[in-house]
Amino acid sequence: IVASISELGECDAVEQLAAQLPLQIICEMMGIPQEDWHRVFELTNVILGAGDPEFTPSMEALMSAVMELAMLAQRVGEDRLANPTDDLVSAMMHAEVDGEHLQPMEMASFFILLSAAGNETTRNAISHGLHLLTQHEDQRQVWQTGLGEVTPTAIEEIVRWSTPVVHFRRTATCDTQISGVKIAKGEKVALWYESANRDDRVFDKPFEFDVLRKPNEHVGFGAGGPHFCLGANLARREIGVIFEELFQWLPDIRISSEPEYLQSAFIHGIKRMRCEFTPAEVPALDLDD
Repeated sequence: IVASISELGECDAVEQLAAQLPLQIICEMMGIPQEDWHRVFELTNVILGAGDPEFTPSMEALMSAVMELAMLAQRVGEDRLANPTDDLVSAMMHAEVDGEHLQPMEMASFFILLSAAGNETTRNAISHGLHLLTQHEDQRQVWQTGLGEVTPTAIEEIVRWSTPVVHFRRTATCDTQISGVKIAKGEKVALWYESANRDDRVFDKPFEFDVLRKPNEHVGFGAGGPHFCLGANLARREIGVIFEELFQWLPDIRISSEPEYLQSAFIHGIKRMRCEFTPAEVPALDLDD
């Protein structure tokens, strides 16, 4: 990925860089043919871009994207039933729980969830991270100097600061009270992760970007329990790998334009953002080796 842009000197930091690693990994995990990868990128933009007229101009466009991904899931699933490989879809199609296999609709729903959530949120964390490191040169230097040692805490701080999912809604299962506010069973409760990640009762200087922040009990991946992000560790790995590769091969990479943000109350996304760097010759990996 870095090799593909390294000699250009500038590129779109979102589509050409931040989006590529999570997209490729989730597509390979799911066994999606490479010729369909860019289409998956476009369809997940529509699904998670609801509210932004550029990506999702109508409810019909949203439903069409969902149906197209569902059809792709069905096509891949049917192929893996007949020709199993070592990918995730093969495992899902041949798995049995209490003697039952996944139903086609269950398979399609899970496929859409992983395809969308598995690349969109990590892409946005990487995009925000690039922007943050351009804004905070001192923190960039701390990370580049400490690299492997600093990477784990830097990843958590990027996720805390960027909070790729802005909010989620839950339903109270019993009468309760939070901070003096009574909540009745059955009432809807909105969880604003971005607010929680700036809580000065939890974080020292919460509005400062600090790649050495520790402890960092953010809720960027959820707050634990059954709804905690299934792909949190994969996302952490992807964020760490892409920044360490950039620091090695394109150490002066900088954001060169203002981010164009996704119009959404749900996803804290960046649609476009230019970056620039000194061109370099980076050896491409032989993925078949």
